[in-house]
Amino acid sequence: MKRRSLIAGTAGLFVAAAPRAAQAAGPAGMPTYTYLRDALTMPLAYNPTGEFIFPCIRGVYDKISGARGRYYLYYAPHEKPGGICVAWANSLAGPFTEHTANPVIDNVLPSTTVSHVSSPHVTWIPSARQFYLYYHGENTTTRVARSSDGLTFRDETPILSTRLVPGLTETSYARVFAHSGRYVMVYMGVLGGRRYIYHGWSPNGWDQWQFAQSPLISPAPDGLTDISGPHVVERNGTTYVAYHGNDGKMRITEVGDAFDREVHLGVFHTPIASDNGRTAAPSFGTDGGVQYMFYEAGARLNARICIARAS
Repeated sequence: MKRRSLIAGTAGLFVAAAPRAAQAAGPAGMPTYTYLRDALTMPLAYNPTGEFIFPCIRGVYDKISGARGRYYLYYAPHEKPGGICVAWANSLAGPFTEHTANPVIDNVLPSTTVSHVSSPHVTWIPSARQFYLYYHGENTTTRVARSSDGLTFRDETPILSTRLVPGLTETSYARVFAHSGRYVMVYMGVLGGRRYIYHGWSPNGWDQWQFAQSPLISPAPDGLTDISGPHVVERNGTTYVAYHGNDGKMRITEVGDAFDREVHLGVFHTPIASDNGRTAAPSFGTDGGVQYMFYEAGARLNARICIARAS
């Protein structure tokens, strides 16, 4: 099923790394993920609101020297004041140790003060040899900052706001993925009071961003009113987006390598009892050939970060 054409010249730019299937159990051959443990052990030194969202797991052992652990986990509270946080571990199975200097970005930014900052996503940029951290604050603005060590970020820059995509009242929860020196962003846009997945692209992940003016994925074909927390997944020689819906389940849709398709494939992960009815915002990684998924569990303003392992 072909979507309407996007702006000319974008075909072939959009592929992102994701783990290969361990066991074909769900749509698109997604494996079955089984809850392993909570990623963070309470109490935490920085815990202003009692809730955490939007995990982003990154291997840093092959990118920088002197890392605190092989893997860095980025996360944040969502309620005011938010704050971008980091924890680390030597295995994706955990346990993770909280960074004592959290938050690494707070709501007092170099250019302005916002009510909160949240939804961190970190991408390694090989050409710059830096980590770029994408986050929102306010909900109408997505920003980027950069770091050489994954802990100290600078050069905060707004890159997306509602004024760049007419009709949207929110542009947030962005993740950015690399392919052949170019970068694609998937994010949540609120249109007419409902949440859709949108996308954009940049040659370097920092500036020269362009944004599609229509949704990439709509909630209605899933029988939903709202979708969010997108993550690009590459497998089977094509490209998908994984995301969560307002029913608390996580789904996957094929968008193709050119992001010109919208083939809804259904649910790949359903909450278990301890998830309290909601799983959301997946982030994927592989350690020792084993696939893991980090996700938020629980009601939106009472969520925690969990680790699941492919079985």
